[in-house]
Amino acid sequence: MTPSPLARPFPDLPAIAGATARTARAGYKDWDRCDLTFVALDPGTTVAGVLTQSRCPSPEVDWCRAALTLGHARALVVNAGNSNAFTGARGRDAVEAIAARTAQAIGCRPSDVFIASTGVIGVPLPVDKAEAGLDLAFRSPPCAWREMTDAIGTTDTFPKGAVTRAVVDGRTVTLVGVIKGSGMIAPDMATMLGFIFTDAAAGPEFLQRALSRANARSFSCITVDGDTSTSDAVLAFATGQAGNAALADDESPGADAFHAALDDLCRRLALLVVRDGEGATKLIEVRVTGAESDRSAHRIAQSVANSPLVKTAIAGEDANWGRVVMAVGKAGEPADRDLLSIRFGDTQVARAGMRVEAYDEAPVATHLRGHQIEIGVDLGLGDGAAIMWTCDLTHGYISINADYRS
Repeated sequence: MTPSPLARPFPDLPAIAGATARTARAGYKDWDRCDLTFVALDPGTTVAGVLTQSRCPSPEVDWCRAALTLGHARALVVNAGNSNAFTGARGRDAVEAIAARTAQAIGCRPSDVFIASTGVIGVPLPVDKAEAGLDLAFRSPPCAWREMTDAIGTTDTFPKGAVTRAVVDGRTVTLVGVIKGSGMIAPDMATMLGFIFTDAAAGPEFLQRALSRANARSFSCITVDGDTSTSDAVLAFATGQAGNAALADDESPGADAFHAALDDLCRRLALLVVRDGEGATKLIEVRVTGAESDRSAHRIAQSVANSPLVKTAIAGEDANWGRVVMAVGKAGEPADRDLLSIRFGDTQVARAGMRVEAYDEAPVATHLRGHQIEIGVDLGLGDGAAIMWTCDLTHGYISINADYRS
């Protein structure tokens, strides 16, 4: 598959002590690639997660939601090519079988095994292929994060990963993240499959608060097509091998540094997903200010970012700011037409509810010919602010999704 024109090179990701990845070919689809990932985690690893808010979640999401209440993890299994969603009792049986086989292999409880699947909805995950794939993975040599990233992808056109570091309790801790996602991306909590590994020691409650905070500023601020998957999950695992005193709350030494590193990591990963939006040629930042509240600003930014009319205008490099007005107005949030201001890049195109005098479209046209586009909206009502990231909507998106199952 041709890489997105917005692709970024895969970074050099270091190993994380206490986390060992392996991949295998289970054969969930007729493709010549690995599609099952197994990550073994050392005893004492804590876990946090953010999961799709879809009312039709996969059994993997239900399983992870229950397991997260215990706060500890020993393994992660990821299947690509089959989401196992909307598959009834057969889907639940497949998840239980994967957890049981993995737990038996490494000597842990099934509830210590976290499972994620991605792919076509409505097809039960074949247990025989999953178990045979797991047996292969258990015997496979450890792999690098790049190989894991390749194995978890579906319509992704390039592998996505990031690394950050922080000093916690006098120790340098490392955070590594890999992620997959290209379509069916909308901010209703974790809108992709993302996995974060750190050698920091962190209590599960602290780790959950940190991930939830980072998610609100990253994964819940992106959209490709306005569609939320049944299977989305972002899971963070802390192995504790760095030797720092375990982070317990925001008063713990190094807590601020860890928060900053995790926020940065999640933002980088989220933007990589938007850069690989199906058919995308432009990365769009929608920045809303002057709203009555941050929540209101977020909903308005979301309305603009999800608008097919806005996204197609950007694809066509058309400075049709009237479509932005439309998207603001339909958001259902407080807005005053006569206070509204809009800009593209650094160029103000509308102010106080009308086009600015002596408006020159030339600099806007130049901005829209680039690969990174900024749309600014100011409501003039208060101090609320928000940022959303999206991509343009092109014929490529239609081609990919019209042919998805063929």
